[in-house]
Amino acid sequence: MSAPKNSPRRDVAAAPDALPADGVAPHAPVPLVNIANILTVLRIVLVPVFLAALFADGGHSTGWRIAAASIFAVAAITDRIDGQLARKHGLVTDFGKMADPIADKALIGAALVGLSMLGDLSWWVTGIIAARELGITLMRFAVLRHGVIPAGRGGKLKTLVQAAAIGFYLVPLPDGFAPFSAALMGLAVVLTVATGLDYVVQAVRLRAGAGRA
Repeated sequence: MSAPKNSPRRDVAAAPDALPADGVAPHAPVPLVNIANILTVLRIVLVPVFLAALFADGGHSTGWRIAAASIFAVAAITDRIDGQLARKHGLVTDFGKMADPIADKALIGAALVGLSMLGDLSWWVTGIIAARELGITLMRFAVLRHGVIPAGRGGKLKTLVQAAAIGFYLVPLPDGFAPFSAALMGLAVVLTVATGLDYVVQAVRLRAGAGRA
């Protein structure tokens, strides 16, 4: 005798790929080697290449400064692209979350220190930005057990303005551009400090919320 249409055995046989008991389909693991992570690693690899071009021929050769600015621009663009690819194609990995901000800070920090060593940028500017980046990184690790502080729009704007200001300092422009370059770098410093304070407020709220919980 054949089983009735509503027989449990018939239902199981007809739906071998049914969802698990919790009703959530399993997701395939994201491969570690993907285009987003490759671009992040490329940005890290470009840092010493950028420094080599920046300091070549005494650090003030027009050709080498243009080359250094070009390498910096390519590295900065990859920062934008890898994040978009990771989110769009579901390529977010723990490695990417860790390596991406390290790559950003390595590139920006190397450029600022290099420009200060060449006498093109005041050390106090480099010091403020470096202290903020290092402090916020340590603070993020300190509150990691309570939660993750996401990068906000202010932080992304800060990074964009920093990169643009550094670009103006890298390219050998006529002296008439000096006030604009200085103003842009000043804006970068203001955004750096402001977004740093915002991260501190978020960290305090995160710890307070975890304490109440």
